[in-house]
Parts: sequence; C-alpha cells; structure tokens
Amino acid sequence: MPVLERWTPFRDLELMEQRMRRLFPNLIVSPAFTPATDVYETTEEVVFELEVPGFEQQELAIEVIDHTLVVKGERKLVAEKTEKQFRLHERLESTFERSFTLPVEADGEHLTATFGKGLLTLHVPKLAHSTPRKVPIEQI
Repeated sequence: MPVLERWTPFRDLELMEQRMRRLFPNLIVSPAFTPATDVYETTEEVVFELEVPGFEQQELAIEVIDHTLVVKGERKLVAEKTEKQFRLHERLESTFERSFTLPVEADGEHLTATFGKGLLTLHVPKLAHSTPRKVPIEQI
C-alpha cells in the first residue's frame, strides 16, 4: 500500500525553485541582507551593535538625520568576479540600510563608532540632564 504524503505548499515552492535553477543556472536569488543588531542603554549612553560580516570599514556609512540614526553598507565583489573562474559562487554583492530613531536624551552630534571582527559598534552619549527650574510669570 503506498504511503500518502501530506501536501505542503513549501514543497511546491522548493520544487519550483529547483526547476528555475535548472532553467536559469546563473540566476541567483537571495534574501536581502539585514545586519543583526543589539541596542542597549547605560546611564551615560545608548549603544548599537551591528553584525556586518564580510564588510570592510570603508564600505560602511553612518549618518544622523533629524534624530534618526542611519547605517548603510555596500559590499561589491566585482573585481573578484572578473579574476576568477567560479565553480560555485554564493558570496554576493550586498547592500543594506538600517534606520533607528534615537531616544530624546541621545546626543547624535557626539556619536562615535568602532569597527572590528565584523562588528560595528556605535556609542551615542546621552545629554546631561538639566535641573528643572521655575520660570516666573510676569504680569502684563
């Protein structure tokens, strides 16, 4: 007696992908790269840690625009492609852009960044809290 398999839509998608790869072997479809990010806060600063393996320092850019932190990366492998005859080529050119709204107390003007071993770390100091003061109201 034959064993009946349960139908799953994922199996059909996998079969379709396999057929597409046979028809178009040079077509590479990959998901967009989004660096894994941890954000934590201390009493003095907000810290962002982004995993960007395979990126070089010069391929990364950081901006602060209207209290929004924007981190961009662009990795190109064009030079390698022209010099090598690949049997298998899975490392692709990658671009990403991540945006984070900074907390109100964050001082984006004095942000610092470090990069090493595929980890981009951003330190955003907090503004010094001013002591509340009473404002007198004048009679007109």
